[in-house]
Amino acid sequence: MKKRLFIMLIGCLVIMTGCGNKATSGNNDQIVIYSNGDEEAIQAMETSLNNAGYEGQYVIQSLGTSELGGKLMAEGSEIEADLVTMSSYFLESAQKKNEMFKPLEFKTNAINKYPDFYTPVLAITGSIFFNTEMMKQEGLEVPKSIKDLAKPEYQGLISIPNIIDSSTGWLMVQAIISEYGEEEGKKVMEGIIKNAGPHLESSGSGSIKKVQAGEVAVGFGLRHQAVEVKNSGAPIDFVDPVEGNFSITESLVVIDKEKEKSELAMEMAEVITTNAREELIKYYPVPLYEGEKVSEENKATNNKVFEEPLTIELLEKHQAFFNSAK
Repeated sequence: MKKRLFIMLIGCLVIMTGCGNKATSGNNDQIVIYSNGDEEAIQAMETSLNNAGYEGQYVIQSLGTSELGGKLMAEGSEIEADLVTMSSYFLESAQKKNEMFKPLEFKTNAINKYPDFYTPVLAITGSIFFNTEMMKQEGLEVPKSIKDLAKPEYQGLISIPNIIDSSTGWLMVQAIISEYGEEEGKKVMEGIIKNAGPHLESSGSGSIKKVQAGEVAVGFGLRHQAVEVKNSGAPIDFVDPVEGNFSITESLVVIDKEKEKSELAMEMAEVITTNAREELIKYYPVPLYEGEKVSEENKATNNKVFEEPLTIELLEKHQAFFNSAK
């Protein structure tokens, strides 16, 4: 009898303790932040929020771009998140379909004009980069354009990101279509894909890794990564292609939900926008707001914007263009 009572008592204590933890965890009151940002971006956001006194009042969940994009499109304002940072083109399409984001209630002083429901937190820009030692060994001239990568002498010696898997690959496709149109651009794309052969990368950073390792001589990828690797002392240099340096922004939105949570989420959105940029621009050196400065080497010399708004639909169209060139 005593043994049975003891077991029942222990069971009750376990249940009470579990319920107590759940009740005092604050999960229902915390602002839930979903982000497709990498580790550096997440850390910058956390630091800005904690320094502003919001520690313990939020939780950040990191998701892949396709996973988070799928949730935004399918769940709309019923999504668990209260605040989201995500590739801007996904946000545009999600708002068009679901009308799920609140207009931002603070001034951003962004350099460019954006819809009233989002503001950028970081941007990535594309460029060509090359291994200086391998270029000499192979007797190659430094390419001046993305089109040059389709020349026969580069066969088996280039690495590019696959637009199907990586948004970095979209930067290259935008440049090709913008400069040459779809008909001539397809021929350029065919030559580049042929030359890349097995070096068609699923990751945006795959190309710079292969160029740095000397597996290939030339690559296309993120400009800031090439600058960083060059500054580390590696035999790497880069060039801004004549077709232009195209960019993709990742932006911040507040989900249109119950008033109290939306108000707190809006406060945190303003903190991230204003306070996290100082750290973010070190990792993603593209000026987005008035007064921001980067080193001369981090200034792309041929910035361009695609003539159509970037949306999921446009991405799918450009992915089909890429696949047709295989």
